[in-house]
Amino acid sequence: AGGTFLVLPSLSPDAAPAPGSSTQLWSDYLSVQLHPRSIYVLQQYNHDGDSGRLEAFGQGEKLLQDAGCMEEVEDRLHFYVEECDYLQGFQVLCDLHDGFSGVGAKVTELLHDEYSRKGILTWGLTPVTHNMGDPQKNFYRVLNTALGIVHLSAHSSLFCPLSLSSSLGIKPQPPITFPYLNYDASLNYHSSAVLAAALDTLTVPYRLCSSRGSMMHLAEMLNFSGRKVVAAWAAVPFPAVRGHSLPDALCAHQQDVPWKLLSSCGEQKVSRCFAQSVVLRGICKENPTSCPGQQPPSPLHACETAEQVLQHYLHTVFPGAFSASHILEQPCVTLPPYPHIFSSLLSRQGFLLDDLSTVESIPVLTSLQSSPALRTLLSDLCKDLQKLGTRRCASFFAAGVEEDDFHEAFQELRTLSQCYEMGFEAGNSEDESDSD
Repeated sequence: AGGTFLVLPSLSPDAAPAPGSSTQLWSDYLSVQLHPRSIYVLQQYNHDGDSGRLEAFGQGEKLLQDAGCMEEVEDRLHFYVEECDYLQGFQVLCDLHDGFSGVGAKVTELLHDEYSRKGILTWGLTPVTHNMGDPQKNFYRVLNTALGIVHLSAHSSLFCPLSLSSSLGIKPQPPITFPYLNYDASLNYHSSAVLAAALDTLTVPYRLCSSRGSMMHLAEMLNFSGRKVVAAWAAVPFPAVRGHSLPDALCAHQQDVPWKLLSSCGEQKVSRCFAQSVVLRGICKENPTSCPGQQPPSPLHACETAEQVLQHYLHTVFPGAFSASHILEQPCVTLPPYPHIFSSLLSRQGFLLDDLSTVESIPVLTSLQSSPALRTLLSDLCKDLQKLGTRRCASFFAAGVEEDDFHEAFQELRTLSQCYEMGFEAGNSEDESDSD
């Protein structure tokens, strides 16, 4: 058993646009009736508008340092914990770019203190596009993101940045593109739908009754050697032709897996990782039968089960990495209110080159990785923080973050980035540290 607990800013009365391309809020299409204790509204701040917004990490921290606010949160938390038949842990989704990074830091700290033996998987979300015309908001975004990563990862079993933005740094980068999606990066409605498909698939290993693992098992597999930050990859949809077997589909991608990085680490050309959890869904598990005495067209075709096919493929593409894999025949359902963002090259079931019609479901391939790619994200954030300094952001620190705490977080971020170095990169990192 489980429940949903949300901490939300106060919604403005007109924050529910009509269904269509202009839809921005997930709540516009929320068909589930939430329990009254599922929601705690922060009345002090607004969701929309130029004033009264939760802008800085320190503001978010202060909110949950208030005894009355913390009591309300704990009351709702304990209500759902007591309702659980078996509590695996907690899944936290939190904005990184604004003051909710501070709220999330205090919530995960509470969870860590009270339920230290349970899994805490935290997903740090950022919008695809940012207001680059306002330097102060841009500085706030980078500072909130850096502090959020440090604090959320410290109090979580695993922390994963999740975004369709290529970078979390000061300089804007183009959004992630997918070969069979035509989404509008300026609409949260579109980008959140892509991330939701990925998240629904990434979390399969501990959500299904048939799964043997748990949140904590997944975390322990990936967070060794201090690597508590992980990266998410996804192929939405996984490119496959209807009627082709899994070996056929994977043989078409022998050099590079057809997924995209969803953790704002830039474009990564080389596939490397320390460990990963891979999920493939929406593909038939049955292998084609070969005639007796006939040579299989590839080693993948010689495998007896779909699980063996995927494992063989992963060991070939990621030699030396530990790969846990899961195959689920059930596809990712994309019926309304899922937005119509799919290429006309996809069939009703999300396969390639078939009948042209409304896409109702898609196959999806995802991976949650402990990856060297994260060094790019974390070290680039360190460089941006050095460029900003503290004098240019005096108002940010006036909102509640002590400069000493910020400098300590900066050092923790740098230490965290060094956890993802490959052997040949260690020397370069030491040189960079000496030059600071």
